[in-house]
Parts: sequence; structure tokens; C-alpha cells
Amino acid sequence: MTDSQPNNPLHGVTLEQIVTELEAHYGWEELGRRIAIRCFTHDPSVKSSLKFLRKTPWARSKVEALYIATQNSVYKRG
Repeated sequence: MTDSQPNNPLHGVTLEQIVTELEAHYGWEELGRRIAIRCFTHDPSVKSSLKFLRKTPWARSKVEALYIATQNSVYKRG
């Protein structure tokens, strides 16, 4: 049995990597506009965001979806 998941774009990517990359790409202000959750809009940090996102599946889903969309647009641009 293999651990390969070719159709899962999040395979091998941690939530911390996702939040860190999104913050580096968009910045906290734009990230808070794109996903209106308090951990991005009020005194944001990676640590506080991770704590919230690990407890809140609907918010984590939105962050993961934005990450996938961002990765797809980056790859399309080359």
C-alpha cells in the first residue's frame, strides 16, 4: 500500500504552512478581507490563527480552499 495521494492538493501540507504561505502572499489585512474571521482581522498571528482553525472546521475549510485556489493561480501564471 502506498501513501501517495495524487488528487489531494493538501497532502503533506500542514495547517501552519498554509497559514504562513497565505499571510506571506496576501498579508493579514487582505486575508481578513477574503475570509472574514476574527483571527485574521483582530491582532492576527499565525499562532492564534492555528488555535482557532484547528477548533473550527468551517473556517479551516475556507482557508484550505483559498490556499488551493491561490496555488492553482500561481501555477497557471508560471
